[in-house]
Amino acid sequence: MGQIEWAMWANEQALAAGLSECEGVWGTFGHSGNAAGVLVCLLEYPRSKRKKGSTMERCGQKYLTAVVKLLGPLTRNYYIRAILHAALAVPAGFLLSTILGTVCLGIASGIYLLAAVRGEEWRPIEQKPRERPHGGGTMKPPPSNPP
Repeated sequence: MGQIEWAMWANEQALAAGLSECEGVWGTFGHSGNAAGVLVCLLEYPRSKRKKGSTMERCGQKYLTAVVKLLGPLTRNYYIRAILHAALAVPAGFLLSTILGTVCLGIASGIYLLAAVRGEEWRPIEQKPRERPHGGGTMKPPPSNPP
């Protein structure tokens, strides 16, 4: 059996937390919680490439992947993501409407910490260039005799 890639689980958990933060914030800390939810969603939307096997890219992920790649080690390192998610979970914990997002961010932070300890790192999904069919010797001529 293969080794579990914990960052994939953390990514899904953190994206759910970011969406929950955006949805559940209407109180006094509303704008800061909403901004935190948007930040988490933008950071977590691009999936990381798996070590083995194929990774399904999310719709429109390539645009946000360029932004995440541009920020370099700040977004690629899972230790930094674990600390960021833990720090964003603290202010959201003071409102009842954002408790679900706070718990999800705390869980995602713990999973990212586990992924970082196991040596995982965010890698972009890069598109392979499509091979064009070669015209010369690769095409077979049609059969000359009937079957």
